[in-house]
Amino acid sequence: MNITEKILSRAAGKKEVHPGEIIEADIDLAMSHDGTSPPTIKTFHNVAQKVWDPEKIVIVFDHNIPANNIGSAEFQKVAKKFAKEQGITNLYTHGEGICHQVLPERGYVKPGKVIVGADSHTCTYGAFGAFATGMGATDLAMVYATGKTWFMVPEAFKVTVNGELGKFVSAKDVVLNVAGEIGSSGATYKSLEFHGKTIDSMHPAGRMTICNMAIEMGAKNGIMEPNKKTLEYLKNIGVTDFEVVQSDKDAVYEKEYSFDVNDLEPQISCPHDVDNVKGISNVKGVSIDQALIGSCTNGRLEDLREAAEVLNGRKVHEDVRLLVIPASANIYKQALKEGLIETFIDAGAIVCNPGCGPCLGAHMGVIGSDEVCVSTTNRNFMGRMGDPESYLYLANPAVVAYSAVLGEISNPQDL
Repeated sequence: MNITEKILSRAAGKKEVHPGEIIEADIDLAMSHDGTSPPTIKTFHNVAQKVWDPEKIVIVFDHNIPANNIGSAEFQKVAKKFAKEQGITNLYTHGEGICHQVLPERGYVKPGKVIVGADSHTCTYGAFGAFATGMGATDLAMVYATGKTWFMVPEAFKVTVNGELGKFVSAKDVVLNVAGEIGSSGATYKSLEFHGKTIDSMHPAGRMTICNMAIEMGAKNGIMEPNKKTLEYLKNIGVTDFEVVQSDKDAVYEKEYSFDVNDLEPQISCPHDVDNVKGISNVKGVSIDQALIGSCTNGRLEDLREAAEVLNGRKVHEDVRLLVIPASANIYKQALKEGLIETFIDAGAIVCNPGCGPCLGAHMGVIGSDEVCVSTTNRNFMGRMGDPESYLYLANPAVVAYSAVLGEISNPQDL
Protein backbone atom coordinates (compact mmCIF):
# COMPACT_ATOMS: atom_id res chain seq x y z
CA MET A 1 0.00 0.00 0.00
CA ASN A 2 0.99 3.64 -0.39
CA ILE A 3 1.17 6.14 2.50
CA THR A 4 -2.42 7.33 2.18
CA GLU A 5 -3.82 3.80 2.05
CA LYS A 6 -1.82 2.78 5.12
CA ILE A 7 -2.99 5.79 7.14
CA LEU A 8 -6.61 5.27 6.12
CA SER A 9 -6.50 1.55 6.85
CA ARG A 10 -5.33 2.28 10.40
CA ALA A 11 -8.05 4.89 10.82
CA ALA A 12 -10.68 2.45 9.58
CA GLY A 13 -9.44 -0.42 11.75
CA LYS A 14 -8.60 -2.54 8.72
CA LYS A 15 -5.51 -4.48 7.66
CA GLU A 16 -5.67 -2.90 4.24
CA VAL A 17 -7.85 -0.74 2.05
CA HIS A 18 -8.14 -0.39 -1.72
CA PRO A 19 -8.84 2.52 -4.09
CA GLY A 20 -12.56 3.07 -4.55
CA GLU A 21 -13.44 1.42 -1.25
CA ILE A 22 -15.79 3.36 1.06
CA ILE A 23 -14.54 3.42 4.64
CA GLU A 24 -15.51 4.98 7.95
CA ALA A 25 -12.45 6.55 9.55
CA ASP A 26 -11.63 7.78 13.03
CA ILE A 27 -10.43 11.39 12.96
CA ASP A 28 -7.36 12.47 14.91
CA LEU A 29 -7.81 16.23 14.54
CA ALA A 30 -10.49 18.56 13.18
CA MET A 31 -10.24 22.27 12.42
CA SER A 32 -12.47 25.17 11.43
CA HIS A 33 -11.85 28.90 11.15
CA ASP A 34 -13.87 32.05 11.63
CA GLY A 35 -15.46 31.73 8.21
CA THR A 36 -16.50 28.08 8.46
CA SER A 37 -17.14 27.60 12.17
CA PRO A 38 -20.64 29.22 12.28
CA PRO A 39 -22.18 27.07 9.49
CA THR A 40 -20.51 24.01 11.04
CA ILE A 41 -21.93 24.95 14.45
CA LYS A 42 -25.42 25.51 13.03
CA THR A 43 -25.52 22.01 11.57
CA PHE A 44 -23.88 20.51 14.65
CA HIS A 45 -26.71 21.79 16.88
CA ASN A 46 -29.19 19.86 14.73
CA VAL A 47 -27.49 16.52 15.44
CA ALA A 48 -25.69 16.70 18.78
CA GLN A 49 -25.27 18.58 22.03
CA LYS A 50 -21.62 17.84 22.88
CA VAL A 51 -18.58 17.49 20.62
CA TRP A 52 -16.90 14.11 20.56
CA ASP A 53 -13.58 15.36 21.97
CA PRO A 54 -12.89 19.07 22.61
CA GLU A 55 -9.14 18.42 22.77
CA LYS A 56 -9.12 17.21 19.16
CA ILE A 57 -10.79 20.33 17.76
CA VAL A 58 -8.93 23.51 16.84
CA ILE A 59 -10.61 26.79 15.89
CA VAL A 60 -8.53 29.60 14.37
CA PHE A 61 -9.64 33.10 13.44
CA ASP A 62 -7.69 34.02 10.30
CA HIS A 63 -9.92 34.84 7.34
CA ASN A 64 -11.27 38.15 8.64
CA ILE A 65 -9.08 39.05 11.56
CA PRO A 66 -9.67 41.62 12.88
CA ALA A 67 -13.30 41.61 11.75
CA ASN A 68 -13.73 43.84 8.71
CA ASN A 69 -17.52 44.08 8.76
CA ILE A 70 -20.53 43.34 10.97
CA GLY A 71 -21.06 39.91 9.46
CA SER A 72 -17.51 38.85 10.28
CA ALA A 73 -17.84 40.15 13.82
CA GLU A 74 -21.06 38.18 14.36
CA PHE A 75 -19.47 35.01 12.95
CA GLN A 76 -16.62 35.34 15.43
CA LYS A 77 -19.05 35.85 18.32
CA VAL A 78 -20.81 32.60 17.42
CA ALA A 79 -17.54 30.65 17.24
CA LYS A 80 -16.22 31.98 20.55
CA LYS A 81 -19.48 31.20 22.33
CA PHE A 82 -19.49 27.65 20.94
CA ALA A 83 -15.89 27.03 22.00
CA LYS A 84 -16.66 28.18 25.54
CA GLU A 85 -19.81 26.05 25.78
CA GLN A 86 -18.03 22.96 24.46
CA GLY A 87 -14.82 23.33 26.43
CA ILE A 88 -12.70 23.78 23.31
CA THR A 89 -9.48 25.38 24.55
CA ASN A 90 -7.55 25.09 21.29
CA LEU A 91 -8.90 28.47 20.26
CA TYR A 92 -6.82 31.10 18.47
CA THR A 93 -8.62 34.43 18.18
CA HIS A 94 -5.90 37.02 18.71
CA GLY A 95 -4.17 37.11 15.35
CA GLU A 96 -1.91 34.12 16.00
CA GLY A 97 -1.91 33.49 12.27
CA ILE A 98 -3.33 31.49 9.40
CA CYS A 99 -4.74 28.13 10.46
CA HIS A 100 -2.47 26.15 8.12
CA GLN A 101 0.58 27.74 9.72
CA VAL A 102 -0.69 27.80 13.29
CA LEU A 103 -1.59 24.09 13.47
CA PRO A 104 1.84 22.74 12.46
CA GLU A 105 3.62 25.49 14.41
CA ARG A 106 1.76 24.65 17.62
CA GLY A 107 2.41 20.91 17.30
CA TYR A 108 -1.07 19.71 16.32
CA VAL A 109 0.06 18.13 13.04
CA LYS A 110 1.76 14.74 13.30
CA PRO A 111 2.85 12.11 10.76
CA GLY A 112 0.46 9.24 10.20
CA LYS A 113 -2.62 11.07 11.48
CA VAL A 114 -5.96 11.78 9.80
CA ILE A 115 -6.74 15.50 9.86
CA VAL A 116 -9.80 17.22 8.42
CA GLY A 117 -10.63 20.90 8.21
CA ALA A 118 -13.38 23.12 6.85
CA ASP A 119 -10.93 24.74 4.46
CA SER A 120 -9.75 23.37 1.14
CA HIS A 121 -6.07 24.01 1.88
CA THR A 122 -6.07 21.63 4.84
CA CYS A 123 -4.07 19.40 2.48
CA THR A 124 -1.04 21.49 3.56
CA TYR A 125 -0.42 19.11 6.48
CA GLY A 126 0.51 16.31 4.08
CA ALA A 127 3.97 17.89 4.17
CA PHE A 128 4.37 16.17 7.54
CA GLY A 129 3.24 12.75 6.34
CA ALA A 130 -0.36 13.11 7.53
CA PHE A 131 -3.51 12.39 5.55
CA ALA A 132 -5.11 15.82 5.54
CA THR A 133 -8.06 17.02 3.52
CA GLY A 134 -10.67 19.74 3.43
CA MET A 135 -14.41 19.25 3.71
CA GLY A 136 -17.62 21.24 3.87
CA ALA A 137 -19.28 22.56 7.00
CA THR A 138 -21.96 19.84 7.05
CA ASP A 139 -19.43 17.02 6.96
CA LEU A 140 -17.29 18.72 9.59
CA ALA A 141 -20.33 19.12 11.85
CA MET A 142 -20.71 15.33 11.83
CA VAL A 143 -17.02 14.99 12.68
CA TYR A 144 -17.45 17.40 15.58
CA ALA A 145 -20.37 15.26 16.78
CA THR A 146 -18.95 11.75 16.24
CA GLY A 147 -15.20 11.93 15.62
CA LYS A 148 -15.73 9.94 12.43
CA THR A 149 -16.32 10.51 8.75
CA TRP A 150 -16.40 8.49 5.56
CA PHE A 151 -13.93 8.52 2.70
CA MET A 152 -13.64 6.83 -0.60
CA VAL A 153 -10.05 5.63 -0.69
CA PRO A 154 -8.40 7.66 -3.48
CA GLU A 155 -6.26 6.41 -6.31
CA ALA A 156 -2.73 7.79 -6.06
CA PHE A 157 -0.48 9.66 -8.45
CA LYS A 158 3.26 9.42 -7.79
CA VAL A 159 5.01 12.71 -8.56
CA THR A 160 8.81 12.52 -8.59
CA VAL A 161 10.83 15.73 -8.64
CA ASN A 162 14.60 15.65 -9.11
CA GLY A 163 17.20 18.34 -9.64
CA GLU A 164 18.68 21.34 -7.88
CA LEU A 165 16.71 24.58 -7.84
CA GLY A 166 18.49 27.68 -9.11
CA LYS A 167 18.79 31.06 -7.43
CA PHE A 168 15.36 32.63 -6.81
CA VAL A 169 13.60 29.42 -7.86
CA SER A 170 11.67 27.77 -5.05
CA ALA A 171 9.03 25.24 -4.04
CA LYS A 172 6.33 27.56 -5.43
CA ASP A 173 7.85 27.17 -8.89
CA VAL A 174 7.98 23.40 -8.48
CA VAL A 175 4.29 23.11 -7.64
CA LEU A 176 3.22 25.58 -10.33
CA ASN A 177 5.21 23.55 -12.85
CA VAL A 178 3.49 20.38 -11.66
CA ALA A 179 0.07 22.05 -11.78
CA GLY A 180 0.71 23.23 -15.32
CA GLU A 181 1.41 19.65 -16.36
CA ILE A 182 -1.35 17.83 -14.45
CA GLY A 183 -4.01 20.52 -14.87
CA SER A 184 -6.50 22.09 -12.49
CA SER A 185 -8.77 19.02 -12.58
CA GLY A 186 -6.25 16.40 -13.63
CA ALA A 187 -5.92 14.93 -10.15
CA THR A 188 -9.54 15.18 -9.01
CA TYR A 189 -10.06 13.04 -5.89
CA LYS A 190 -6.56 11.58 -6.23
CA SER A 191 -3.79 11.38 -3.67
CA LEU A 192 -0.76 13.29 -4.93
CA GLU A 193 2.29 11.61 -3.41
CA PHE A 194 5.54 13.56 -3.86
CA HIS A 195 8.95 11.93 -4.09
CA GLY A 196 12.42 12.69 -5.41
CA LYS A 197 15.68 14.29 -4.39
CA THR A 198 14.29 17.82 -4.72
CA ILE A 199 11.47 17.05 -2.30
CA ASP A 200 13.81 15.20 0.07
CA SER A 201 16.13 18.23 0.27
CA MET A 202 13.40 20.71 1.20
CA HIS A 203 12.70 22.27 4.57
CA PRO A 204 9.13 21.94 5.92
CA ALA A 205 8.26 25.41 4.57
CA GLY A 206 8.79 24.40 0.94
CA ARG A 207 7.10 21.05 1.44
CA MET A 208 4.07 22.83 2.92
CA THR A 209 3.93 25.10 -0.13
CA ILE A 210 3.74 22.10 -2.44
CA CYS A 211 1.14 20.13 -0.46
CA ASN A 212 -0.88 23.32 0.03
CA MET A 213 -1.52 23.54 -3.70
CA ALA A 214 -2.44 19.88 -4.25
CA ILE A 215 -6.08 20.99 -4.11
CA GLU A 216 -5.41 23.32 -7.07
CA MET A 217 -5.10 20.16 -9.17
CA GLY A 218 -8.31 18.77 -7.69
CA ALA A 219 -6.51 16.33 -5.40
CA LYS A 220 -8.09 14.83 -2.31
CA ASN A 221 -4.76 15.19 -0.52
CA GLY A 222 -1.09 15.87 -1.09
CA ILE A 223 1.41 13.88 0.95
CA MET A 224 5.13 13.26 1.45
CA GLU A 225 7.18 10.89 3.53
CA PRO A 226 8.71 13.01 6.33
CA ASN A 227 12.36 13.77 5.57
CA LYS A 228 15.17 14.42 8.04
CA LYS A 229 14.52 18.18 8.14
CA THR A 230 10.84 17.61 8.87
CA LEU A 231 11.60 15.20 11.70
CA GLU A 232 14.09 17.71 13.15
CA TYR A 233 11.45 20.44 12.96
CA LEU A 234 8.95 18.29 14.85
CA LYS A 235 11.54 17.40 17.47
CA ASN A 236 12.44 21.08 17.97
CA ILE A 237 8.83 21.99 18.72
CA GLY A 238 8.40 19.05 21.09
CA VAL A 239 6.38 16.69 18.89
CA THR A 240 7.59 13.13 19.45
CA ASP A 241 4.55 10.84 19.82
CA PHE A 242 3.98 9.70 16.25
CA GLU A 243 4.76 6.92 13.82
CA VAL A 244 6.18 7.67 10.39
CA VAL A 245 4.31 5.95 7.56
CA GLN A 246 6.02 5.09 4.28
CA SER A 247 4.79 3.62 1.03
CA ASP A 248 5.69 0.03 0.26
CA LYS A 249 8.29 -0.32 -2.48
CA ASP A 250 5.77 -2.25 -4.56
CA ALA A 251 2.94 0.25 -4.02
CA VAL A 252 0.74 0.67 -7.09
CA TYR A 253 -0.04 4.10 -8.55
CA GLU A 254 -2.65 5.01 -11.13
CA LYS A 255 -0.21 7.42 -12.81
CA GLU A 256 3.40 8.46 -12.36
CA TYR A 257 4.89 11.84 -13.26
CA SER A 258 8.55 12.81 -13.35
CA PHE A 259 9.98 16.35 -13.30
CA ASP A 260 13.56 17.60 -13.73
CA VAL A 261 13.94 21.07 -12.23
CA ASN A 262 17.65 21.69 -12.85
CA ASP A 263 16.90 24.30 -15.53
CA LEU A 264 13.54 25.46 -14.21
CA GLU A 265 13.01 29.21 -14.41
CA PRO A 266 10.55 31.02 -12.13
CA GLN A 267 7.01 30.01 -13.03
CA ILE A 268 4.00 32.30 -13.35
CA SER A 269 0.36 31.23 -13.11
CA CYS A 270 -1.58 33.58 -15.37
CA PRO A 271 -5.24 34.67 -15.15
CA HIS A 272 -7.70 33.14 -14.60
CA ASP A 273 -6.68 29.52 -13.95
CA VAL A 274 -3.97 28.14 -11.70
CA ASP A 275 -2.85 25.68 -14.38
CA ASN A 276 -2.32 28.50 -16.92
CA VAL A 277 1.40 28.34 -16.12
CA LYS A 278 4.20 29.91 -18.13
CA GLY A 279 7.89 30.44 -17.61
CA ILE A 280 8.62 34.00 -16.50
CA SER A 281 10.47 34.74 -19.73
CA ASN A 282 7.07 34.57 -21.46
CA VAL A 283 5.33 36.90 -19.00
CA LYS A 284 7.96 39.55 -18.15
CA GLY A 285 6.86 43.13 -18.64
CA VAL A 286 3.21 42.91 -17.55
CA SER A 287 2.47 46.11 -15.60
CA ILE A 288 1.15 45.65 -12.06
CA ASP A 289 -0.77 47.74 -9.54
CA GLN A 290 -0.31 45.52 -6.49
CA ALA A 291 2.12 42.91 -5.21
CA LEU A 292 1.33 40.58 -2.31
CA ILE A 293 3.71 38.43 -0.26
CA GLY A 294 1.93 36.18 2.21
CA SER A 295 -0.82 33.53 2.60
CA CYS A 296 -0.83 29.91 3.78
CA THR A 297 1.18 29.12 0.66
CA ASN A 298 4.09 31.55 0.97
CA GLY A 299 3.92 33.64 4.13
CA ARG A 300 6.57 31.71 6.04
CA LEU A 301 9.89 32.99 7.35
CA GLU A 302 11.86 31.51 4.44
CA ASP A 303 9.58 33.37 2.02
CA LEU A 304 10.02 36.68 3.86
CA ARG A 305 13.79 36.23 3.89
CA GLU A 306 13.82 35.67 0.14
CA ALA A 307 11.69 38.74 -0.50
CA ALA A 308 13.81 40.87 1.85
CA GLU A 309 16.97 39.83 0.02
CA VAL A 310 15.51 41.28 -3.16
CA LEU A 311 14.09 44.41 -1.52
CA ASN A 312 17.11 45.30 0.60
CA GLY A 313 18.33 48.75 -0.48
CA ARG A 314 15.58 49.09 -3.10
CA LYS A 315 12.27 50.97 -3.27
CA VAL A 316 8.82 49.82 -4.32
CA HIS A 317 7.74 51.42 -7.59
CA GLU A 318 5.64 54.55 -7.08
CA ASP A 319 2.70 53.05 -8.98
CA VAL A 320 2.66 49.81 -6.97
CA ARG A 321 1.46 48.98 -3.48
CA LEU A 322 3.33 46.06 -1.93
CA LEU A 323 1.65 44.16 0.90
CA VAL A 324 3.57 41.83 3.20
CA ILE A 325 1.51 39.55 5.45
CA PRO A 326 3.39 37.07 7.68
CA ALA A 327 1.59 33.73 8.02
CA SER A 328 1.75 33.78 11.82
CA ALA A 329 2.57 35.99 14.78
CA ASN A 330 5.61 33.83 15.54
CA ILE A 331 6.91 34.40 12.02
CA TYR A 332 6.21 38.12 12.40
CA LYS A 333 8.24 38.25 15.63
CA GLN A 334 11.17 36.39 14.10
CA ALA A 335 11.06 38.62 11.03
CA LEU A 336 11.26 41.61 13.36
CA LYS A 337 14.30 40.14 15.12
CA GLU A 338 16.04 39.53 11.80
CA GLY A 339 15.33 43.05 10.54
CA LEU A 340 13.14 41.82 7.69
CA ILE A 341 10.16 43.98 8.67
CA GLU A 342 12.37 47.06 8.72
CA THR A 343 13.63 46.16 5.25
CA PHE A 344 10.05 45.90 3.98
CA ILE A 345 8.98 49.20 5.51
CA ASP A 346 12.10 51.00 4.29
CA ALA A 347 11.35 49.71 0.79
CA GLY A 348 7.84 51.19 0.96
CA ALA A 349 5.83 48.05 1.68
CA ILE A 350 2.70 47.91 3.84
CA VAL A 351 3.14 45.25 6.52
CA CYS A 352 -0.18 43.80 7.70
CA ASN A 353 -1.11 41.60 10.64
CA PRO A 354 -1.02 37.82 10.14
CA GLY A 355 -4.09 36.42 8.41
CA CYS A 356 -5.65 35.53 5.07
CA GLY A 357 -6.86 39.02 4.17
CA PRO A 358 -6.76 39.75 0.45
CA CYS A 359 -6.08 36.15 -0.63
CA LEU A 360 -9.82 35.50 -0.63
CA GLY A 361 -10.83 39.06 -1.43
CA ALA A 362 -11.71 39.77 2.19
CA HIS A 363 -9.78 42.89 3.23
CA MET A 364 -6.36 44.57 3.45
CA GLY A 365 -5.67 44.55 -0.26
CA VAL A 366 -8.75 43.96 -2.40
CA ILE A 367 -8.09 45.02 -5.99
CA GLY A 368 -10.34 47.08 -8.28
CA SER A 369 -11.45 46.75 -11.89
CA ASP A 370 -8.63 46.45 -14.44
CA GLU A 371 -6.05 46.28 -11.66
CA VAL A 372 -3.29 43.69 -11.84
CA CYS A 373 -1.75 41.93 -8.86
CA VAL A 374 1.16 39.50 -8.71
CA SER A 375 0.89 37.40 -5.59
CA THR A 376 2.37 34.48 -3.68
CA THR A 377 -1.11 33.16 -2.91
CA ASN A 378 -2.61 29.94 -4.27
CA ARG A 379 -5.55 30.91 -6.46
CA ASN A 380 -6.06 33.36 -9.31
CA PHE A 381 -9.70 32.70 -10.22
CA MET A 382 -11.70 35.55 -11.72
CA GLY A 383 -12.68 37.89 -8.89
CA ARG A 384 -10.69 35.94 -6.29
CA MET A 385 -8.98 39.04 -4.91
CA GLY A 386 -11.63 41.60 -5.70
CA ASP A 387 -13.30 42.91 -8.83
CA PRO A 388 -14.20 40.26 -11.47
CA GLU A 389 -12.49 42.47 -14.02
CA SER A 390 -9.16 42.41 -12.19
CA TYR A 391 -6.19 40.17 -13.03
CA LEU A 392 -4.19 38.01 -10.67
CA TYR A 393 -0.84 36.32 -11.35
CA LEU A 394 0.79 33.82 -9.00
CA ALA A 395 4.54 33.66 -8.43
CA ASN A 396 7.25 33.00 -5.85
CA PRO A 397 8.21 35.62 -3.20
CA ALA A 398 11.38 36.79 -4.98
CA VAL A 399 9.49 37.38 -8.23
CA VAL A 400 6.76 39.32 -6.41
CA ALA A 401 9.33 41.45 -4.58
CA TYR A 402 11.33 42.32 -7.70
CA SER A 403 8.16 42.99 -9.69
CA ALA A 404 7.09 45.44 -6.99
CA VAL A 405 10.36 47.32 -7.45
CA LEU A 406 10.18 47.54 -11.25
CA GLY A 407 6.42 47.99 -11.53
CA GLU A 408 6.02 45.03 -13.84
CA ILE A 409 6.41 41.27 -13.66
CA SER A 410 10.17 40.78 -13.53
CA ASN A 411 12.69 38.00 -13.05
CA PRO A 412 14.89 38.41 -9.94
CA GLN A 413 17.48 36.24 -11.64
CA ASP A 414 18.27 39.35 -13.70
CA LEU A 415 19.66 41.05 -10.58
